[in-house]
Amino acid sequence: MVESEVKKIKKGDKMKWRWVIGAFTTILLAIALASRSTPKIPFKSGQFSKSCHCPQDKHRYSGIVEDCCCDYETVDHLNEEVLHPLLQDLVKTPFFRYFKVKLWCNCPFWPDDGMCRLRDCSVCECPENEFPELFKKPYHHGLPSDDLKCQEGKPQAAVDHTLDSKAFRGWTETDNPWTYDDETDNSEMTYVNLQLNPERYTGYTGPSARRIWDAVYSENCPKYPAEELCQEEKILYKLISGLHSSISIHIASDYLLDEATNLWGHNLDLMYNQVLRYPNRVQNLYFTFLFVLRAVTKAADYLEQAEYDTGNPTEDLKTHSLMRQLLYNPKLQAACPLPFDEAKLWKGQRGPELKQKIQAQFKNISALMDCVGCEKCRLWGKLQVLGLGTALKILFSVNGEDHSHQTLELQRNEVIALINLLNRLSESIKFVHEMGAAAEKLNEGTVTSTRLNSLVQQAWGSIVKT
Repeated sequence: MVESEVKKIKKGDKMKWRWVIGAFTTILLAIALASRSTPKIPFKSGQFSKSCHCPQDKHRYSGIVEDCCCDYETVDHLNEEVLHPLLQDLVKTPFFRYFKVKLWCNCPFWPDDGMCRLRDCSVCECPENEFPELFKKPYHHGLPSDDLKCQEGKPQAAVDHTLDSKAFRGWTETDNPWTYDDETDNSEMTYVNLQLNPERYTGYTGPSARRIWDAVYSENCPKYPAEELCQEEKILYKLISGLHSSISIHIASDYLLDEATNLWGHNLDLMYNQVLRYPNRVQNLYFTFLFVLRAVTKAADYLEQAEYDTGNPTEDLKTHSLMRQLLYNPKLQAACPLPFDEAKLWKGQRGPELKQKIQAQFKNISALMDCVGCEKCRLWGKLQVLGLGTALKILFSVNGEDHSHQTLELQRNEVIALINLLNRLSESIKFVHEMGAAAEKLNEGTVTSTRLNSLVQQAWGSIVKT
């Protein structure tokens, strides 16, 4: 009896050790497989090493961009070869780098909480002797192109609500019916040098930031996709979604990786989780880019003849030359002559009524920009929403009327916002094209590591229990 029990114990010990050895072998095998499947990309704290030359599938998205007239490959090629370089030069000129904005307004929907923890939330306002005198007085000359006295990031750089009753003389004084702000009201306006106030991570996160986007989508943007929605209603959602994607990409591309050392770089994990893991968000980014590009090309005659005077003849000639290159680029006209076809919209009996409804919804969205609790975020929100509203104004009729019998009239600020928005979208397209594959591979490695850790913990837990 005793001898039989001893044999059973020995047999149990052998089985236990066989299981332990088997489990240990399984763990080693899993580690080996994970090491083969995990990409060897030198990332650290969300930073991407520019020396890495890993093969990337840059054309994950292919075919025609939905509701547009160009394909993804053409957009990427044109943006890299033509549009991005031109836009980068344009927004640095004196005319396009100064934006007039009303930053301090009461939120029409709820009390402002001002939830922002970094000094990078603050906007650096331009001293009056920096921005072009012609923006105030039409016949004063002599702005140095590099006279930049305002430095970004200073805590004392508070907005002083510069009054500017003579701004934009020589341009049409007209209010944009698609936006909430009265563009003809110059009270409490200030000029901001956009080059010194880049759109990037500011620390503005949490419930306050989420409340803005929740209000945009839940109250003003129809749910999508939905079979009962018509084409026009879907377009409003796609424009806002594409703008949202672009903003998220700019935050991820210029992110504070280490606050203690003030280290900035790419946060590819954030870009993946906020944008890339949702294919429709990338698609909507491309759609919004082509939509705005179509507005710019449709207004080519107006924009070519516009006055880009800042008092610096050399810079002003350069600005006009760059605009002509953008508007009449032969490569763009050959490869993508009609980025978006607006003529197919508003054709039904409900056309005028639907147009007024969507215009009111977008106007309400623009009003939400006054509720953004971060000054720099409010600046770029207002600029890009005005740019999108300008694109809508160019492509569609105003107040439900037939646009074909109306003469296009744009304010200086509308043109500045339109071109800066197109540049923002261009930068986002370029960043996704160049870094998207790397961000996805990085995420795949994270997922593999997470699964491996789970497997090891389960196996080790079973060993301990035995």
